[in-house]
Amino acid sequence: MREVRLPGPVVEAPFDDLTARARIREAALALFAERGIDRATIRDIARAAGVSGGLVRHHFGSKDHLRDACDSYALERLMGLKEQAVLEGKVANPAFLSTAHPSVLLLYRYLARSMLDGSAAAGAMFDEMVDLGERWFAQHNPGQFSDPRAVSALLIALELGALSMKEQLSRALAVDILSPGGHLRLLRAKIDLYSHPLLDPDFAAQARTAVDGLQAKA
Repeated sequence: MREVRLPGPVVEAPFDDLTARARIREAALALFAERGIDRATIRDIARAAGVSGGLVRHHFGSKDHLRDACDSYALERLMGLKEQAVLEGKVANPAFLSTAHPSVLLLYRYLARSMLDGSAAAGAMFDEMVDLGERWFAQHNPGQFSDPRAVSALLIALELGALSMKEQLSRALAVDILSPGGHLRLLRAKIDLYSHPLLDPDFAAQARTAVDGLQAKA
């Protein structure tokens, strides 16, 4: 099995300067993203992190617990980057974008692998992502949506659906959507999609009225 070269760490510190626990997590994120959860062994992760298998088990107990830690960290880190970009205005800072993009790409590759395995952990992570989205709308977009939880669930499904259809999207765009260039192209498309209303306001109002009428009869 070929050696996986670890990308720069998701945390903002050189890999060699991280604690053993953080190095293990970073190695696991990269290997899970590259090979999938099942095909990345504790031995592989330990070797990539430069530690013993016993130390991996000391910190995390089992691969399932390590995967849970990676799930939680991936969501926490993505939310942190989103807050920096949106709330702190760093999206306009080229230095921030060049530093954050490799981390975002790795985390999306990890999520793509994690969500496709159909496990209880993947289902729990989807539910947590919906909860996070709903809380984001309540805090930063209050009153904008009539059903913010449904909007959050739909957006998460669209994001993860794109990752699950990686082969089809990559073929349509003639570029791997999880490569740096392909991901940036997809990111620009998402910005265009979210920033331009696709429905005429009058039509949208009529459609809402029609749906409300159907719901009242249901």
